[in-house]
Amino acid sequence: MSELNVEELIDELYDMVEKAWNFPLSRGRAVLDGAEVKQILDEIRENLPQEIRQAKAICADRAQIISDAKREAETVVRVAEERAKTMVNQDEIVKQAQQKANDLISQSQAKFREMRKASNDYIDDLMKRTDDGLAANLAELRQTRQNIKASQRSGQN
Repeated sequence: MSELNVEELIDELYDMVEKAWNFPLSRGRAVLDGAEVKQILDEIRENLPQEIRQAKAICADRAQIISDAKREAETVVRVAEERAKTMVNQDEIVKQAQQKANDLISQSQAKFREMRKASNDYIDDLMKRTDDGLAANLAELRQTRQNIKASQRSGQN
């Protein structure tokens, strides 16, 4: 009988009570084998602490498993939050890089317009001075021609 667990031993006691001889007109009083009942109760007494220890161990294991699962869940959440921050930071870096690129393009375009205007102004000034110089040379050339024609006329007379 020592191979049975507490539940099976209690079931065995119920079977004994049901199979026991009842006193007539006694409202459920029965005759049981006291030695056999004591033997079953002793086995229950022996098995009960062991089963309670097993139940406590199972509860402790359950608590440990839950604790481990909570720690793991917290770790997963922390890693996910860090990954999300990294992704947000990377997205922010990309946005900043795009903004910087746009700023550089705008600055380059403004610099180009400024340089083109300065080049055009320089060329216009250079061409004006050349034009003025050529006009002065042309005026001097015409004056010299007139002087030559005037001297030719006065020499023919």
